[in-house]
Amino acid sequence: MSTAIASRRYATALLDVAEEGGFVDTVTADLEMIRDTASGSRELLKLLKSPLVKGDTKFRVLKEVFKGKLGEKTLLFVDLLCRKKRAPLLLEVIDEYAALRDERSGILNIDVRSAVELDQEQSGRLIDGLAAYTGKKIRAKLSLDEQLLGGATVKIGDTILDGSVRHQLQLLKGALRESV
Repeated sequence: MSTAIASRRYATALLDVAEEGGFVDTVTADLEMIRDTASGSRELLKLLKSPLVKGDTKFRVLKEVFKGKLGEKTLLFVDLLCRKKRAPLLLEVIDEYAALRDERSGILNIDVRSAVELDQEQSGRLIDGLAAYTGKKIRAKLSLDEQLLGGATVKIGDTILDGSVRHQLQLLKGALRESV
């Protein structure tokens, strides 16, 4: 089984249990803490990925690192991952969990790259327009891309809406070539 499929299955199971038990917010906060801590620690990442370290040892280390900080349900889940030799997938499972939670809540995560910094009014109008276009709530990650000549590109999942000047010039160039 591929790691992506396994990560998705574990994340789905965790989210289902958290929704049924009414502790989604607690698990979400715990998983974000784990992701932030692990991402900032090369040693912890090495430990999770190492095939030489046994699952029970990995769990003991994680339990010690997060002592008193994680909820019981999250600890049980991390223990399960370690026992099933899936600790190397922990960060992928956390990412899948966040994506599934957003999907079930009707939230789309989008990336917006613009040639100039957007002020609050511009970004608000853009987000409102994208919400109307998609029919979903939008969580936007705005970034500056000085390589764009002007305009912006919006990435929604696998779809890219390219409103950049560079793209418009390429379209014009193609149209002019076809007409000649």
